Amino acid sequence: MQITVGVSARHIHLSQGDLNILFGENYELTPERYLSIATQYICKERLTVEGSKGRLENMGLIGPVRPHTQVEISKTDGVKIGVIPPIRLSGDIEGSERAILIGPKGKVLLEEGVIVAKRHIHMTERDAAEYEFKHKDYSMVVVKGLRSLVFDFVVVRVAPENTHTEIHLDTDESNTADLQTGDVVTVLHVNDKKLRLEQLINMFDERQLRVLEQTVAAILDDEKRRLNMMEEMLKILRT
Repeated sequence: MQITVGVSARHIHLSQGDLNILFGENYELTPERYLSIATQYICKERLTVEGSKGRLENMGLIGPVRPHTQVEISKTDGVKIGVIPPIRLSGDIEGSERAILIGPKGKVLLEEGVIVAKRHIHMTERDAAEYEFKHKDYSMVVVKGLRSLVFDFVVVRVAPENTHTEIHLDTDESNTADLQTGDVVTVLHVNDKKLRLEQLINMFDERQLRVLEQTVAAILDDEKRRLNMMEEMLKILRT
């Protein structure tokens, strides 16, 4: 199954209470652009997130407001500001990292809520039915190209509001695989996290297969050389 990529830059979801503190009482977010999930939008407003070692300034907000404030950053962002956020699905913030949010009208000490978003696929109900996925199934995503790799443990999130099927990766993950928003990758349906090797090999191009063959051949040659050395040593010991 071929799906598109959505690269998710660092961003913030605010509760109404925290929104009031940061921007003023009864403040309403201003939509700037709607996202692939039609109920969500990037806002014109921006905030600063502060950790023990630094700041992330001009961070985007995604509306509408939520029951709890959540800050989604990458591991690289965490190193920059001195926090160690856990990898979690959106909404799972209990016991996560803390930070200070700074807005035009005030500050919020966020005791928990800073996470690295676990890679996931937003899947339509139609695609889920056709390819036999269930909500919170695991899948495997294969990326071709010069920085080809396989993303394992990709959670599938099936919901009626999903208008198309798309994998969401943070900037660390997308940079590792040289992916941009709109690129196409392949999803494999993995039952019990098992994968038949043939499925993966069939997705390799000829160049990648030649590199794999050369690597295997080099390993075998090295093992043969070691075996010959051991046989020579045994002959010397016996004499």
